[in-house]
Amino acid sequence: MSTNLPFSDLVRVRFSDTDAQGHLYFANYLVYADEVVGHYMEELGFSAMNPGEAPCFIFTVNLNCSYLDECKAFDTVRVCVGYSRLGNSSADVSFELYNDASGTLLARGSFTQVFTDKQTRKSTPIPEAFRQAIIVRQQGAGDRGGAA
Repeated sequence: MSTNLPFSDLVRVRFSDTDAQGHLYFANYLVYADEVVGHYMEELGFSAMNPGEAPCFIFTVNLNCSYLDECKAFDTVRVCVGYSRLGNSSADVSFELYNDASGTLLARGSFTQVFTDKQTRKSTPIPEAFRQAIIVRQQGAGDRGGAA
C-alpha cells in the first residue's frame, strides 16, 4: 500500500454493509470515504459533525469512484483521504480504500465540496484557518511519504 494522502482510518466491513453477492455494496465505499473525510476535517479544526459550530455548510456537488477490487464482510478497510485541490469556495477531496490485511487497492475516487453561507446557501470562501490547516497537513504528507 502506497499513498500520499495525509489521513487514514480503519473501517471494519459489517455484514449489513454487503450486498447479495457477499461483497461490500458499492455505495458504502462512498459512505466510508465520507465518514473518514469527516474525521479528517475534525482533526483540522472544522466541526463537520456539528453544523451549529461550523462557520459554513459544505455541500458535496460531484463525485466519482473507480472500483478496483472487492472486499467482504469482516474485512478491515484502510480509508486514506486528502485534499487534492483548493479553490476559493470549493475543494476536491481524493480518497483511496485498501484491504488493510493484503494492501490491495479496492477503490479510488474524489468528490468536490462547495463551502456555502449558512443563511444564503450561496458559495462562500473556504474559512482561512481551515485552508491553512489543510495546506500545512498536505505539505506534511509529502514529507512523510504516506498516510498517517
